[in-house]
Amino acid sequence: MIKAINAWSLPGGLEGTLSPFDAIQWAKQYGYEGLELAIGDNGILTPETTQSTCQEIRAAAQKEGIKLETVASGLYWGRNLGDSDPAKRAQAQDDLHKMIPITAWLGAKTLLTIPGAVDVFFLPDRPVQPYEEVLTNATEGLKLILPTAEKHQIKLGIENVWNKFLTSPGEMKWFLSQFNSPWIGAYFDVGNVLPFGYPEDWIRYLGKDIAAIHFKDFRKSVGTAEGFVDLLEGDVNFPEVIKALQEIGYNGPLTAELIPTYKLYPLVRVANASTAMDAILGRNY
Repeated sequence: MIKAINAWSLPGGLEGTLSPFDAIQWAKQYGYEGLELAIGDNGILTPETTQSTCQEIRAAAQKEGIKLETVASGLYWGRNLGDSDPAKRAQAQDDLHKMIPITAWLGAKTLLTIPGAVDVFFLPDRPVQPYEEVLTNATEGLKLILPTAEKHQIKLGIENVWNKFLTSPGEMKWFLSQFNSPWIGAYFDVGNVLPFGYPEDWIRYLGKDIAAIHFKDFRKSVGTAEGFVDLLEGDVNFPEVIKALQEIGYNGPLTAELIPTYKLYPLVRVANASTAMDAILGRNY
């Protein structure tokens, strides 16, 4: 399994001011083997990024021995395939048609995909959408996107997030199965399920449907977004998570996603996460 970090965990990553080239250097400096870059509306990586720029980033990563296995995006919170607004659905489709080849140009295998949301806890003014509407729109939208994913050999990784959609392993597995395609899978976040489930159960149930893994930790006694804590400070049973991943034969990236960064000395959190992941993976501990 590949020890990786998400660009949003690095200074400037969430704001779109972080250069992918600096992100590569920091990943290398702090002992990571992989880096998950993120596509946004600002910065070097956007839906309009050219193939030549992606090839430069890919070459820089290869030079430092950093693997770019997955790509993330936060664009889905403003516009997604499941949205009730046809214009936003169309924009989301356009985004994905552009982000899929970008993912391929970077040499990655999986694009994190959030197909819709019943609600968004950090956007309280966003209207609540009916579950059935999100499900119908997201399904139809993904069916239109999958030919592009197949063309570029990129897997769409459907992430379990706090969107009140696909909130159980059974829902997720059924949702994926309806497409009958090897180009869609689960991007499983081990910390996101703690309020209502156990990550090791999800892993064993989803099995080979898992395309990629996010590592976060969560303290159940808090129960809100404030409950997300540094790795090994919360209630994720990481030994059992690793055991479950080994049982299903998973050998892809384990990507630390630590949001927000520390207000002071943010790279300390990056270093701490690296040390924690070494322990979780049984390296030198």
